[in-house]
Amino acid sequence: MKKDIHPKYYPKAKVSCACGNSFTIGATVPEIKVEICSKCHPFYTGREQLIDTAGRVERFKARRTKASAEPKGKKLRVGKNKK
Repeated sequence: MKKDIHPKYYPKAKVSCACGNSFTIGATVPEIKVEICSKCHPFYTGREQLIDTAGRVERFKARRTKASAEPKGKKLRVGKNKK
């Protein structure tokens, strides 16, 4: 095996969730920050909550309305000059 090609392993890496939950795992980085963990994820808690990070649905709808509002221009096909 080659030496010095593997990242450093942290057996007690700290994971912090946005809900305030924290726990330790083994990882290649010393600290990890996550948005959703098993304590606040709807699948594990049984509570239904809408998780929409940064308005993805609204951005998608805005792009669709913008695309349908703009008329599509015709593409011109340019042929090669034969000699």
